[in-house]
Amino acid sequence: MTAARKHFLAVGYNATKMRAIASTAGVSVASIELLFGTKPHLLKAVIDVAIAGDDEPVPVLQRSWAVAAQATTTVDDFLAIVGDVLQPAEERSAGLVLVAREAAAVDRETAALSRQIDVQRARTVAWIVDEMIQRSPLRSGIDRDRAIDTVWMLIDPGTFIRLTRDRGWTSEEFVLWLTDAIPRLLLPTPGEDDVTRADDYVREGEGPR
Repeated sequence: MTAARKHFLAVGYNATKMRAIASTAGVSVASIELLFGTKPHLLKAVIDVAIAGDDEPVPVLQRSWAVAAQATTTVDDFLAIVGDVLQPAEERSAGLVLVAREAAAVDRETAALSRQIDVQRARTVAWIVDEMIQRSPLRSGIDRDRAIDTVWMLIDPGTFIRLTRDRGWTSEEFVLWLTDAIPRLLLPTPGEDDVTRADDYVREGEGPR
């Protein structure tokens, strides 16, 4: 898997050959196919390990960091834990996810893999938003679906790559920006709750404007 990661990142999906991976790893192509099957399945395994940080069969949202995040009482504390986990996960996996995304345009099996990765990310984003909602209402005009779409875009691997590789940000700067941007975009500003409640009061006909 280390050899596969090296080749996928260096030359992309299409140019990566199973025999080159086998040669780098010092094993036979048959051994790789026995363990992983096809090249798309190998890429999926490499991405899964990159996201999680290991190959333990424990779902990401059932790991100890997720339990610790759920035990927090404020959005800031919750996002701090999420950010601490997201930073190394993006460093390990963002480039690989883009490899799969680029290959999806020309390879049907890889396209299915890319969609599966998107579904997994959507579940994680929905979990983040739902946990935030338990700690704070969303700002006026933002519903759950819009909040999910917003976080979805902010943590997209493409966003991470563009900012860290193309704009020169460090991954630490990315996470600081992310954990600052999410509450700014989704949560009420100071005093906004009072304004919203006053507007609702007027709209319901219970008092003068």
